[in-house]
Amino acid sequence: MFSIGAFAIIFDENGKVLLSHRRDMDIWNLPGGGVEAQEMPDEAVIREGKEETGLEVTLERLVGVYGKVEKDELVFAFVCRVTGGQLILTDEADQHNYFAIDEIPTNTSPKQVERIHDAMKKTIQPIFRRQTAPSTRSLIG
Repeated sequence: MFSIGAFAIIFDENGKVLLSHRRDMDIWNLPGGGVEAQEMPDEAVIREGKEETGLEVTLERLVGVYGKVEKDELVFAFVCRVTGGQLILTDEADQHNYFAIDEIPTNTSPKQVERIHDAMKKTIQPIFRRQTAPSTRSLIG
């Protein structure tokens, strides 16, 4: 049985991407998380975006659906646009920042960086890919 995740890729007006710093480990990541029972991935990304950042978002497009090597996990990545709210610190994130693509911190999940680059391609069709980049856990040792 697959577990399913949904993550928001939010660009500001200067093309910088929003990342959140996790409280439980020294990692930057995209806002998002697990899809709950009876929830669609698009609903989950809106909920997770609000829970993790305080921002209200709407979906612009599906970037892709990603699988992980040796894991029964699917991750949906969406480009989202901020429609309200304001950035706040939460139980999950102790910092939020918009980063230029060439200034994304090195302690950002390689798989998420790959999804950000895919979002910048602005392809018409979503990407379907099994990701082989190192895991977040491997970054922290």
